Amino acid sequence: MLIMLPFSAGYKFSPLMEMQMKKPKVQVSGRWRMDQTYIKIKGQWCYLYRAVDRSGNTVDFLLTKRRQRMSAQSFVIKAISNNCRPRVISIDKSGSNTAAVKVYNKRSFSKIKIRQCRYLNNIVGQDHRFIKRRIQRGLGFKNFESARRTLSGIEVVHMLRKNQMIRPEISMFKSFWKLAS
Repeated sequence: MLIMLPFSAGYKFSPLMEMQMKKPKVQVSGRWRMDQTYIKIKGQWCYLYRAVDRSGNTVDFLLTKRRQRMSAQSFVIKAISNNCRPRVISIDKSGSNTAAVKVYNKRSFSKIKIRQCRYLNNIVGQDHRFIKRRIQRGLGFKNFESARRTLSGIEVVHMLRKNQMIRPEISMFKSFWKLAS
């Protein structure tokens, strides 16, 4: 099922829909897979950090201009504040992701276990594919803010497609309607 919005409505209200989506979202498991992917915005590479749980449900996402420890750390803080604290985070060999989780553990006195296994992140890689396919159909992004808003809308629709609402018996259209109203 494809949901079409007027461009201005999707652009303007996608951050609000993202905030509404986080309230009735299904609880994610305690084992996350975290990764980042590259997106070109006005000729420069930007980074989309994403995390999914072991069953493929989207935990959270964040678009940043740089790939460094502070960007990864802000993503980890955002994901944990919007969801529960995970027991295990599987990441690839990225030094910034490893450092971000270690700093979070030290500052919050938690013991999130880090697993660095390339093949465990295949779930996130497959989930990136949907986002990349939606982006490649367009002409690209001209500024960072429009990219952030558009990706927010794409992620919300993707979460609806994966049936991540609390009441899964409701159709995707009715779930979207409830978020938009």
